[in-house]
Amino acid sequence: MEKFIIEGRHVLRGAVTPSGSKNEVLPCIAATLLTDEPVILGNVPRIRDVLVMCEVLERQGATVEWLGPNRVRICNAKVEGYTLDADLCRKVRASILFAGPMVARMGRVVLPPPGGDVIGRRRLDTHFHAFESLGATVDVSDQYDVQAKALAGADIFMDEASVTATENALMVAALAQGTTILRNAASEPHVCALARMLVAMGAHIDGIGTNTLRIEGVARLGGTEHEVESDYLEIGSLIGLAAVTRSELTIHKVVPANLRMIRMVFERLGVVTRVEGNHLIVPGDQPMEIRPDYHNQVPKIDDAPWPAFPTDLMSVAITMATQCRGTVLFFEKMFEGRMFFIDLLQGMGAQIILCDPHRVVVVGPQTLKGTRVQSPDIRAGMAMLIAGLCAEGRTEIFNVHQIDRGYEGMDEKLRQLGAQIQRVSVD
Repeated sequence: MEKFIIEGRHVLRGAVTPSGSKNEVLPCIAATLLTDEPVILGNVPRIRDVLVMCEVLERQGATVEWLGPNRVRICNAKVEGYTLDADLCRKVRASILFAGPMVARMGRVVLPPPGGDVIGRRRLDTHFHAFESLGATVDVSDQYDVQAKALAGADIFMDEASVTATENALMVAALAQGTTILRNAASEPHVCALARMLVAMGAHIDGIGTNTLRIEGVARLGGTEHEVESDYLEIGSLIGLAAVTRSELTIHKVVPANLRMIRMVFERLGVVTRVEGNHLIVPGDQPMEIRPDYHNQVPKIDDAPWPAFPTDLMSVAITMATQCRGTVLFFEKMFEGRMFFIDLLQGMGAQIILCDPHRVVVVGPQTLKGTRVQSPDIRAGMAMLIAGLCAEGRTEIFNVHQIDRGYEGMDEKLRQLGAQIQRVSVD
């Protein structure tokens, strides 16, 4: 066990390069199962979830070779068996992404309910409905048993625009016989990136970037090399920590198109950024004043599937708002447990009204005081780290393995920018 010790209210300065996208690399790792040929993934974040996903493959007979700190070669030529390691799968939510490729390759998969953050109910029905539409049978008990003697394309309207269900359906459809149309599909940048990787492997996919995907099944897929994009969620978090510490920061290797809604929402909080090529600059002299709606109404910030504001940045945005002048309502529509870190911010001095499991009102700015807190999940953990950086005095964050699951070496990146943060062992 480890914890972070943060001395707050230090101004940061310099440039930082975000790691590769966690939400992109995990389905890409799963997709390597679709071929016997080697697949090389670049810009891979060395985070806990990635290492667990690779270990699951190794237990099935895959060869996983790290070619550098963030470059990995995966070959599944000797993979066998259809039962995945239950203990490993329970450690990571993304283990559900093995279901599609395993059914496509082996005709069957047996795995337990996946692990991951406890932020509310995270239904898997959309995955199973898609599998059934493509010819599989699904047995749900204390584990999931999905079988298919033959896979055939289908016209599927997904009952929700689920990211991981779209990714699973894409991977199955790539090797199913005939044409598959996925309607109401997710279109997040990491879904598009997986689709582009599958095309590089030989899949036929039209409509990438839209909510309707057309897949012509092929008999086999081959190896490829794929470079993972920078994590736009980490970039959003870096903008947040720069703003609350009044720091000037340059963020390299951004994809500006992935940041449009994030930048727009942050501007409503009084945090302005500018893009120069593939660099994003956060000035140190931010307005930090919440912009009211017309007629001086309290503004509302809510999340929704892409291209709306991402749910994974709600915790960060709420923490930012505690340091901005004005009042704002946050409406978390996707997870009923996302807001249950609010008491930690209140304990540091934030003025926040928890209206119900989905809505909070933040009144700022409030001076936060350092304290001892737990990191309840990946995104709330980052929010508490941001709070600690702008708080008076010392903040101790326990359970930091949650932060490590989604952010590669964040404490080291922050130290290089001038933050006073230590990682220490805890009995």
